Amino acid sequence: MAQKRSPVRKTGLAAGLLVLSILAGGLVAGLALPSVGALGLAAKSAVQDFNSLPADLTAPPLSQASSIYDANGGLIATVYDRDRTVVPESQIAPIMRKALVDIEDNRYYQHGAIDPKAVLRALNTNAATGGVSQGASTLTQQYVKNVFVEQAGSDQQAVLAAQQQTLGRKIQELRYAIKLEQTLSKDQILTNYLNITFFGEQAYGIEAAAERYFSVHAKDLTLPQAALLAGLVQSPSYYDPIVDKNLAQQRRDTVLSKMAQYHTITQAQAKKAIATPIKLKVSKPRQGCITAKTGEGFFCDYVEKTILSDPAFGKTAAVRQALWSRGGLQIHTTLDPKAQSALQQSVTSHVYASDKAATAMTLVQPGTGNIIAMGQSRPYGVGTHQTEINLNVGTAMGGGLGFPTGSTFKPIVAAAAIENGIQPSQTYPAPYTMPWPAMTDCAGGRYPQSGTVHNDSKSLVGPFAMPAAMAQSVNTYFAQLEADTGLCNVATMANKLGITSQAGGEKLSVVPSMTLGSNDLTPLEMANVYATFANHGTYCAPTAITSVTTPDHKNLPVPQAGCTQVMSPNTADMISTILKGVVQDGTGKPAGLTDRDSAGKTGTTDASKQVWFVGYTPELSGATVVSDSVSPQDLDGQSIGGTVIGQAFGGTLAGPIWRSAIEGALAGAPASSLTTVNLP
Repeated sequence: MAQKRSPVRKTGLAAGLLVLSILAGGLVAGLALPSVGALGLAAKSAVQDFNSLPADLTAPPLSQASSIYDANGGLIATVYDRDRTVVPESQIAPIMRKALVDIEDNRYYQHGAIDPKAVLRALNTNAATGGVSQGASTLTQQYVKNVFVEQAGSDQQAVLAAQQQTLGRKIQELRYAIKLEQTLSKDQILTNYLNITFFGEQAYGIEAAAERYFSVHAKDLTLPQAALLAGLVQSPSYYDPIVDKNLAQQRRDTVLSKMAQYHTITQAQAKKAIATPIKLKVSKPRQGCITAKTGEGFFCDYVEKTILSDPAFGKTAAVRQALWSRGGLQIHTTLDPKAQSALQQSVTSHVYASDKAATAMTLVQPGTGNIIAMGQSRPYGVGTHQTEINLNVGTAMGGGLGFPTGSTFKPIVAAAAIENGIQPSQTYPAPYTMPWPAMTDCAGGRYPQSGTVHNDSKSLVGPFAMPAAMAQSVNTYFAQLEADTGLCNVATMANKLGITSQAGGEKLSVVPSMTLGSNDLTPLEMANVYATFANHGTYCAPTAITSVTTPDHKNLPVPQAGCTQVMSPNTADMISTILKGVVQDGTGKPAGLTDRDSAGKTGTTDASKQVWFVGYTPELSGATVVSDSVSPQDLDGQSIGGTVIGQAFGGTLAGPIWRSAIEGALAGAPASSLTTVNLP
């Protein structure tokens, strides 16, 4: 006659079963949980917690790699927080799916959210050993845990919390696992698992793992390769084949033996695969803008900063960062590979990476604001004679503090003057030296006549009209022109042309020396200013991105150029006429093109610490600066590009860099003419 169990013994057995099942790695759905009503307060609380949880698991979009492309569709760089490429079931080798199931959860297709047999087996094993030597989490439960880890992102504390083996966490995993089994097929859950799980060596998901260890796609994995990757899931660092092939092979062979045991493969296939040595073909996890070719790293960095800073990609910094971190973006840009190659060849051949001085240059397309090329003489990177500071832009976009622009600012003064009724025929005495005229800024601040302004040469004396003064870069002429135009009108024109602050973020310094380029600006800003002249007075904000597509094939809105007329076409065409004279007969002659119309202006700052050339054709506008970028010093006497510079000028040092880049960028393109006018 069977002995009747007492209620106390029943309760004790159930309590032990619940505790051991938790220690074993999972709750026993339909086995332990229905019995917990008699387990006392803790067990009742566990049931209440289970029932109060929402059933639906909100899985975040998996973070994966984003790709940045040039205007021709060529890959510039792959960038990611986590190296992952999500692939569908059809792009995963069937043998890989089978290997993972056999080593992690061989009854996966027979049980529900949990496997009671596995739990009982684990309970018996753990009870016999007095510890936790065997777990019983199903692949579905493991997938849920991976979702929690993915949600934690880069927050290490949140990751640790997601991995905690607590009663609350296990209840949560089970609740969601049960719901998943009701809403997704087994194959869908398995595919999701293979895409989310970590395989070590910075590889997330099976596609990245296949490429990392074997340089193949997941669909092409062989039996030995699949077995090795399946074995990594338990402990990617411990079984890392790159670190310890012997341990990795032992684990791989265990997987192969299990596959034979469960009749997924034959004993003969297992024996042959076990006899096969591990053959890795590692693709190292190289990513980011540092991997970009032909000097595209700085432009790539600019694209990243644009997505992280422009409200078009999200109202807050946190939203934009989440978009970037989630990845999976297909980012198409304005970069023209031909122009980029020409620019890079020019800057690196005229100024060496090892030189104390550096050069930076940006090309912009008039009429669109498209950034066509961007580069500098020092490569993008962290090594010797490399830099990650983009000298083409300001600090807000990953750049530096900018550079005084010298006389390249004078056309802005001229445009403001013409817009305010001063004709190019206006003449001034323009002596070699004179006191700064009195001026008033926009806030009513008055600058009395004081100090002196002088020309570069004592022989450079007037009188001059505007075209000749621009061609010879006569400082005393432009000091008087600025005074008659009004500092506020000059500042307003600069603002319309996109110059609202200095590169370091400080307010634009509206002072008399503004006409001589005393503000610190960037090549991108100056190239865009001159593009406005080429575009008959219509300003277009610089743009780098033409389209962004999400992993689910949705097109995101991208920043627009927002082109607006900021001066009359006649004013802009007058400036083009005057600047064309600079490259024909003035200080910019060394930069002038022989096969097409061009216009531009030179700039040389005090003590020749920086030299500039900014110029344009109807098709391209470009700005080049050469400076000692660390601690600006006189460029005179320095070795630059293999030549010791006697005296540095914008026309002779920066001008040839501009000319070579433009010639290469436009090689083979039909030449069109700048619109010029008869000057009054």
